[in-house]
Amino acid sequence: MNINNTFQGLIDLVIPLTVFLITIASGYILRKILFKKLIRLTQNTTFNIDNIIIESIKGPFIIWFIMLGIYLGLEVSKATEETEEIVNIAGKILFILGTFSVTIALTNIFTKIIKAYSGKIQTALPLTSLTQNIGRIVIFAIGLLVILNSLGISITPILATLGVGGLAVALALQDTLSNLFAGVHITIAKQVRIGDYIKLESGEEGYVTDINWRTTEIKMLPNNMVLVPNEKLTRAIITNYYLPDKEMAVLVNLGVHYNSNLKKVEKITCEVAKEVMQEVSGGVSEFEPFIRYHTFDDSSINFTVILRAKEFVDQYLIKHEFIKRLHERYRKEGIVIPYPIRAINYSQEEGEK
Repeated sequence: MNINNTFQGLIDLVIPLTVFLITIASGYILRKILFKKLIRLTQNTTFNIDNIIIESIKGPFIIWFIMLGIYLGLEVSKATEETEEIVNIAGKILFILGTFSVTIALTNIFTKIIKAYSGKIQTALPLTSLTQNIGRIVIFAIGLLVILNSLGISITPILATLGVGGLAVALALQDTLSNLFAGVHITIAKQVRIGDYIKLESGEEGYVTDINWRTTEIKMLPNNMVLVPNEKLTRAIITNYYLPDKEMAVLVNLGVHYNSNLKKVEKITCEVAKEVMQEVSGGVSEFEPFIRYHTFDDSSINFTVILRAKEFVDQYLIKHEFIKRLHERYRKEGIVIPYPIRAINYSQEEGEK
């Protein structure tokens, strides 16, 4: 009798274990065959979404089969009142874990697709940490609602409780929420975007590297990071050097001696400026530089040379090369850039006495 009970117990243990192992083995084989074919098919496609989906589900795929194997193993085990209750509880736990893992996989797919196609969707919704986190929260919220619904939990009382508690939290986190909504406004308005070169009224300037739930990150040219609270950024006076487009005028102020031939100065200056536009990296080659005389100064006739750069930081190299080449050309042509001087009219001073 004891032998029969022992034998029966072994059978009751072996069958669920066998089902569990068969399920895992089937999942492993299916993973090998299925993903091998899918990878081969995706090599012939021009878009990248299929590759992202395959990479995102390849990892958790075998985990899903392990959970399925545990569930099926419990289902085929000998049904008693105790085991039935264990199976029900285990089934709910496995469903929750499965839903959670699917939610994580969908979040990864969403994030990778957004990053891969950020250039195409940038005009619709800029890619920032804030927009990515909002997307993750939405997906996780949907997964949580599915889990609660499967457990038979009504979400109406939870929403009511969150509504009452949310008011207290909003009052306690007033500054944080103001920065959050300011970040949303900055992102949607698209007046300050990731990659733009901006200058604040306080003097800080640099590239916008990220807009998160609290601050906007600005990377300055010396490789320092400035963190500006979103709420302050919405109230600041900002110069965006990338709007309406990246190209910008580069102004160089100069002066020549009063005895200079101004037509010759204009011709030579424009020739050097055109040469710089065509040869220096960052110059707009099709732009025709020009000059404008504007001041009879104490020791020189002053004018401004107008060049054009493809973006803000290009102006530094353009000015560097232009001044260097123009100085050399002026020296060859005999054009004088005078030192600042003051002339005292002695005869006039004597006349006043």
